[in-house]
Amino acid sequence: MRHPLARFVVIVVAWLPVCFAIWYFTAPLLTVPLQWLALAVAKAGFSDMILDVEKSGSLFSFITNLRPASATSFSGGKAAVVVDARSLVYTYGLPLFAALTLAATGLKNGARLAKVLAIGYVVLLPFQTWGIFADALKQLAITMGPAISSQTGFSSFQREVIAFAYQFGTLILPTVIPAIVWVLTQRPFLEQMSQDLAETGK
Repeated sequence: MRHPLARFVVIVVAWLPVCFAIWYFTAPLLTVPLQWLALAVAKAGFSDMILDVEKSGSLFSFITNLRPASATSFSGGKAAVVVDARSLVYTYGLPLFAALTLAATGLKNGARLAKVLAIGYVVLLPFQTWGIFADALKQLAITMGPAISSQTGFSSFQREVIAFAYQFGTLILPTVIPAIVWVLTQRPFLEQMSQDLAETGK
């Protein structure tokens, strides 16, 4: 295949199933730092409501001190309301970034490949944490109903901000941020691609 852009797209498509498979099966390990970050955010800004962040596989559970709608009192000091967030919904940009990187870098330069993948992994962590945490807040402030949301103390404006953060973290960040990071880490490749396209007259 002579057209450079078409060749690149084919290589990306070929790498995608491999990268997604590796990501899916290694997600319990890859998401460990996300638990640390989510817990840090909870302690820093929501310690009066979120007591702990637990992880089982790739599922995050936010332990709160809120009472369920059917409860009349706390039981034994344990958190009454627990909300779950599935990290896979917010981390699928990582295998996408990996496939783009593999297509651009190839396997010949292993050191550069490892460096770029490591950079992408670290840079994506805060944005993935955003999505996971916004999901938990959205459930507490909006979807679980007034019996729970009234206990959070969020104003109507704050609930609107949470809803926006959730939509942004679900629809925009998982795909846009990996693409931006890839562009920033692949400038030589993109310059070469531009030259190749110019030579083909496309």
